[in-house]
Amino acid sequence: MRGAEYAELKAFVAVVERGSFARAADQLDLSRSALSQVIRQLESRLGVRLLNRTTRSVSPTEPGHRLHERIAPMLREMDDAVAQAAGSGARAAGTLRVNTLGMAASKVIAPRLGRFVRAHPEVVLDIVIDDGLSDIAAAGFDAGIRVGGRLQKDMVAVRLTPDIPLLAVASPDYLKRHGEPKTPGDLDRHACINWRFPGSGKIAGWAFRKKGKSMEFFGEGQVIANHQDIIVPAVLQGLGITYAYNDDGIAAALREGRLKRVLADWSPTVPGLYLYYSSRRYMLPALRAFIDCMLDRDLEGTANTTG
Repeated sequence: MRGAEYAELKAFVAVVERGSFARAADQLDLSRSALSQVIRQLESRLGVRLLNRTTRSVSPTEPGHRLHERIAPMLREMDDAVAQAAGSGARAAGTLRVNTLGMAASKVIAPRLGRFVRAHPEVVLDIVIDDGLSDIAAAGFDAGIRVGGRLQKDMVAVRLTPDIPLLAVASPDYLKRHGEPKTPGDLDRHACINWRFPGSGKIAGWAFRKKGKSMEFFGEGQVIANHQDIIVPAVLQGLGITYAYNDDGIAAALREGRLKRVLADWSPTVPGLYLYYSSRRYMLPALRAFIDCMLDRDLEGTANTTG
């Protein structure tokens, strides 16, 4: 493969995986016009249109999709081979793409963001918040952060947090009007604010456990959402009971008395947050540095100056 052909294919993969000429141009350190010219050259050389372009989006055509499926893994293998040849002592540099849950972004990444960027000025962090279950390898991500029980196959998992409690919560006003459930069976008489998985579209069941007895409950209510920015305001406004991870918004509302926990003796903990990456790829120095920062290993021997 000639150098120009490699550059064209790398540019094509960047556009498909970023879904944008602007974002791909930033990744490749090219102008948008230069990147457009590279893609036109590739399409001209192959004699086929690879991308559908509109003013708002870009997506692969059917031939483009097939080409991406075949060449993206090859290009990643080549990049891995070059990185591995450079040795483990290579400096952290380049773009690091991380796909993360919103909860992990606020609890783990955001408090350490400044420290990581200042310590590694040659790394560009590209963080995508995604509460679905994306295939990080297929989508071109270097790492993902998910709840431990939902890790993909062929992945190395690194625990970032302890196990996470599930909380059934409602506003004091709602409980005053409708009463407080004592067992999961009582939820049949309550409005339930439900979570819909962004990827599959399925509504999450509420898993309860007490003294070895487990049950899954599917409730009904007037609000279903796939993001905490809707779930938390809905429960604060007295629209029902929700069952969720103890994120910052819920924790603050509980401390302030704006929410009250119910069914605590039935609510288990679930596996904590894990960072995972492909076991088939060489660990980039930037990823190693990112993991060390998320685990605060970069603070060993220094004062904790997270921020």
